[in-house]
Amino acid sequence: EDLLSGRTIAQAEHIVVPSSADHRPIDAWIVRPPDFDPAQHYPLLLEIHGGPVAAYGPAFASEIQMYAAAGYVVVYANPRGSDSYGGEFGNSINRDYPDKDYDDLMSVVDAAIAREPIDSERLYVTGGSGGGVLTAWIVGSTHRFRAAMVQKPVINWTSFVLTSDFTPLYAQYWLGEFPWEEGAQARYWARSPLSLVGNVTTPTAVMTGESDLRTPSSEAEQYYEALRLRHVPTELVRVPGAPHNIAFRPSGMITKVVNTLAWFHQYGGPAVPDGRTGIAAAEDRATSQH
Repeated sequence: EDLLSGRTIAQAEHIVVPSSADHRPIDAWIVRPPDFDPAQHYPLLLEIHGGPVAAYGPAFASEIQMYAAAGYVVVYANPRGSDSYGGEFGNSINRDYPDKDYDDLMSVVDAAIAREPIDSERLYVTGGSGGGVLTAWIVGSTHRFRAAMVQKPVINWTSFVLTSDFTPLYAQYWLGEFPWEEGAQARYWARSPLSLVGNVTTPTAVMTGESDLRTPSSEAEQYYEALRLRHVPTELVRVPGAPHNIAFRPSGMITKVVNTLAWFHQYGGPAVPDGRTGIAAAEDRATSQH
């Protein structure tokens, strides 16, 4: 009662969406703002999980609740490559990532727009780790989103496999070859979101934990600098002391969500609930670069 008194916990509605790639069924959930009014039109926020071997489910998620409370219809899904659906589903992205998982996510967005009173001019996307990979891939593949927040991503597979704390795992098992082998660079590059940065027009901020060993800050910095060179609106948010799981402390969760909401607010999203509109409040302990 102390925790939830005066708060409304939004409920998640489960939907199943056929992917435009091959009609494969994709599990997804929609969470509406607590004061949802079907007569209004709402911005949509697509949240993408990391991993990619991970899965959402019908469980409480702080970020989802906070985004919904800010005024977004939030949609999140388990695209191919997620676990909990058997080996074939999980392995369908083996050495083919990102690819059709992008189609899965866009199909879910289309389904949410068809079902809900969404303002199709105010679509936003964010995700971390594997979700950061896909967020960067999305803004390099479509211009439909108003703004994006790429969190702790892999941007360049070559630099990633040579700097991550699991270097032997990724090169040998995820990509099947080392970057210096004959022809490998073309295949590494074809799956790197950095290869699509020339297409990006969406205002895209980048967030990284300064103590992240899994997806080192150099990945986020590459993307930020590339966006700057292309004159795409961007911010680099560095969270001091944060590991790969930026939200491992409550203060990290607040930093992550408030900075994401503030960035989206600059591009038509609802105001941050407590009234702050700056990209990084001092108490969030995040530093930002413009």
